[in-house]
Amino acid sequence: MPVLRETEFTGEIVWLGHVQAGQSIRASAVPEMSLGFAGAAGERHEGVNRSSCVRMKNLYPQGTEIRNVRQLSVLSEDEMQATAAEMGLDALDPSYLGVSILLRGIPDFTHVPPSSRLQGPDGVTITVDMENRPCVIPGREVESDLPGHGAAFKPAAKGRRGVTAWVERPGVLKLGDRMKLFVPDQRAWAP
Repeated sequence: MPVLRETEFTGEIVWLGHVQAGQSIRASAVPEMSLGFAGAAGERHEGVNRSSCVRMKNLYPQGTEIRNVRQLSVLSEDEMQATAAEMGLDALDPSYLGVSILLRGIPDFTHVPPSSRLQGPDGVTITVDMENRPCVIPGREVESDLPGHGAAFKPAAKGRRGVTAWVERPGVLKLGDRMKLFVPDQRAWAP
């Protein structure tokens, strides 16, 4: 019996971004993205392993080598638009947020269960790690182009920052591709 259940939801890729290694989190729009087991080549978050960051400090000393489950940042277009509206903006450029994949069509996207899968047309599959909590770094990118709006990002993005993900099966994603959502076939934890 499969442990992942295909849902009725698919997300259309409406934006793809490349965040250059060694630079800010600002992404450059690209028409397609080739993904290997280490993520996208030349990206800031490329790698099978990574050094633990402040988000993992309750588990490991900062800098400990761990599995890289933050290869990709995946967001919902609807949630990003809601964040923009709360910030007093008509729109929010995904490049400011370091977006790898921007999807349209999956409701409450930031809260899809960890271990869910998104599968593209050629079989490329990414695994959702967990919710990507908002931080101040994207706000700095917003502030550099839209003075007076950067500090509003973190509170406005709460519960709408999307998810981090890693590549389970390599392949290529293109603008307009549809990704099928599969979720774990288990009940919610109830201790």
